[in-house]
Amino acid sequence: MSDGNLFLDPLLNGDTEALVQKTKEALAAGGEAESLLQGGLIPAMGVVGDKFRSGEVYIPEVLLAARAMKGAMAVLKPYLAHSTQKDAGKVVIGTVKGDLHDIGKNLVVMMMEGAGYDVTDLGADVSTGKFVDAVRSRNPLFIGMSALLTTTMKEMRQTILALENEGLRSGVRIIVGGAPVTERFAKEIAADGYAPDATSVVAMMKSLS
Repeated sequence: MSDGNLFLDPLLNGDTEALVQKTKEALAAGGEAESLLQGGLIPAMGVVGDKFRSGEVYIPEVLLAARAMKGAMAVLKPYLAHSTQKDAGKVVIGTVKGDLHDIGKNLVVMMMEGAGYDVTDLGADVSTGKFVDAVRSRNPLFIGMSALLTTTMKEMRQTILALENEGLRSGVRIIVGGAPVTERFAKEIAADGYAPDATSVVAMMKSLS
């Protein structure tokens, strides 16, 4: 049985306790944390994402799977910290100014952390200035912006313009998402990437790296 299959059932069931236990057992049996993550947990989470896109599972199941993934990541983290593998990269993420919705953004954060990214979550209702300050202080590879309201989407454009004005735009890849956001809108505001849902974010980021 592959590591992916080992972790898949508890992920699909959103069973944090079972996933944590299987992760601990795999480590105790001599499994390397990096291998368990890259060869087991992430591919298993990918299956959850595929099932979500095909309509076999829905947002509540994905949220539970992501929560279970976070539990497994907490077990692996001390071992990964001593690994020679580098982090996938730094990310700054937030829901834009005027928008208090953060469930989707929180799911994206879990997906990113599960894939090895070092994520700074600015929360919801994040001003353009706060995004700019975080990019300046954290020097991230990616900045992620989320909006659930059509009225707040314009803040994404304002943030990109502010980064350009501050001379910070060229060094960061900007990804956007949220219910009203489309790939066309992402191109209009000169974002680097668009993800239609949380489960597709990591694959899109890897394509930009």
